[in-house]
Amino acid sequence: QVQLVESGGGLVQPGGSLRLSCAHSGFTSTYYTIGWFRQAPGKEREGVSCISSRSDNTVYADSVKGRFTISRDNAKNTVYLQMNSLKPEDTAVYYCAAGRRLSMSPTGHDYWGQGTQVTVSS
Repeated sequence: QVQLVESGGGLVQPGGSLRLSCAHSGFTSTYYTIGWFRQAPGKEREGVSCISSRSDNTVYADSVKGRFTISRDNAKNTVYLQMNSLKPEDTAVYYCAAGRRLSMSPTGHDYWGQGTQVTVSS
């Protein structure tokens, strides 16, 4: 049974940092890419970052380049999203998802976690 579980969300002040984790099980890490997506109230789900199965390729949305870093530890079946210099517009529910091809599109992913809330506010 495939499972992805996000953790690490919370309330942070503008300029602060959070590290999200995505623990996954039920599939072989080296066969799947992992993407981070977010959805703010009233907005469509958008791609934030994604990483290839062996970490040799990463993609970032323009809005987070230079502030967010994606990484993965296949031995621990975990993918991370380090978020620095957070802004109020980063407020959203963040999801991780697994797919067979590197893609920033939500439709390119087969399995999804339940999401974790990130709120950036003073």
